[in-house]
Amino acid sequence: MKTQIFKKRIQATLLALLISSSMSTLSHAQPVDQVIAVVGDSAILKSDLDLSIAEAEQRAKLQNKAIPSYHQLAVQMLDQLILQNAQLEQVKRFGLQVNEQELNDAVMRIARQSGESNLMNYQQKLDAMAPGTYEILRNRVAQQLLIQQLSQQQVMSRIRISDQDIDNFLKSPEGQAVTGNQVQVIHLRISGTAPAAELKQTATQVRAALNQSNDIQAIQNQFKTANITVEGNDMGLRSISSMPAELAARVSSLKTNQTTDLIQVQDGIHILKLLDRKQSAQQVLVPQFKTQHILIKTSEVVTPENAKQMIDSIYNRLQAGSDFNTLAATYSNDPGSAADGGNLGWVSPGMMVPEFDQIMQDIPVGQISQPFQTQFGWHILRVNEQRQQDMTRENQRNMARQVLGERQFDSEVDSWLRELRANTYIEIRDPSLDPKKQNGQAQ
Repeated sequence: MKTQIFKKRIQATLLALLISSSMSTLSHAQPVDQVIAVVGDSAILKSDLDLSIAEAEQRAKLQNKAIPSYHQLAVQMLDQLILQNAQLEQVKRFGLQVNEQELNDAVMRIARQSGESNLMNYQQKLDAMAPGTYEILRNRVAQQLLIQQLSQQQVMSRIRISDQDIDNFLKSPEGQAVTGNQVQVIHLRISGTAPAAELKQTATQVRAALNQSNDIQAIQNQFKTANITVEGNDMGLRSISSMPAELAARVSSLKTNQTTDLIQVQDGIHILKLLDRKQSAQQVLVPQFKTQHILIKTSEVVTPENAKQMIDSIYNRLQAGSDFNTLAATYSNDPGSAADGGNLGWVSPGMMVPEFDQIMQDIPVGQISQPFQTQFGWHILRVNEQRQQDMTRENQRNMARQVLGERQFDSEVDSWLRELRANTYIEIRDPSLDPKKQNGQAQ
């Protein structure tokens, strides 16, 4: 599962880290050829550590925070560098590559924070401080993007959310609030100066009566006494999130016309009866298109020119009246749909590549598109029907999955990083910076 929330969180962390760094420390670090630590196949130099310490001090000053001692900062920054290098070792192992457009966008966001509107001006500004500064920054941003990519792959694969987890969440007060559930509830409260046992006995009788009737006034009149008060009302249709937590937790699991058990709280004994449950959130309607297509791919024997000629020939035959199903079954290179006359079933926007999506949404129902190209080859498509599909339930489940996934994310990141460090060869060559050696333990 790869959600936008996770991606934005990592991107925000990356941007904050880079913006808060001092460009002057970035450009004026002097190389010192002394290895402080070895992480896998890479080395951490003293100059790397000095730069990290300088940046940490700068961030603390900008945030008006107390600056730890040099030794404390050195230990903290070395730990961060070790973890970063361990992740970069994994990046190399998995052969991850940075996307140039994402890299340009990330650097551009930092440039805007510095008041620059384009990368060329930003590069000139940085390199005026010291030649090569822009390249250093760009390389660091690239490293962070690769670490982001790695963490997304590794952490997302560890998150497990079952259908039962989603069902349980949607029944909870938080889940009801997230999805906008509203309930209509009768609320009765039994209180007074009578002994606790007598109050509980009366509350049990009230609950039995409420199971049989919704007549609040009659129940009140039947069970109230000089030292026992029975108060009740129909709460109307209201959001579960607006109810007291003790009561909301009980209502969320009720079925219509069910009552809760006795709820003993400080101000008395409460009983709730669910009369109705509704979705207050607006219906989520998604356009869907019943689509079929013909795909011609290039291959070792089909050149791009041949593929274009073939798709044009098929288009001309369709225009002349040939059967779409027959031509798709005969010529289409899409094994998943060719045998069924090119039928893709109901397709929602976002399921296909952008070029296909756009043609699908633009073409009138019943018409055949002109040939168009995507990363998969040349296509002709026809939209046979269009509908608005109610995706409210699916949307609610996706929202629940996202909330549950975010809950797991932080703990899974921590767990993954601990495992990564434990499984990476690490040698700290400066004993004063090694917590284990400082504590008298063997490395």
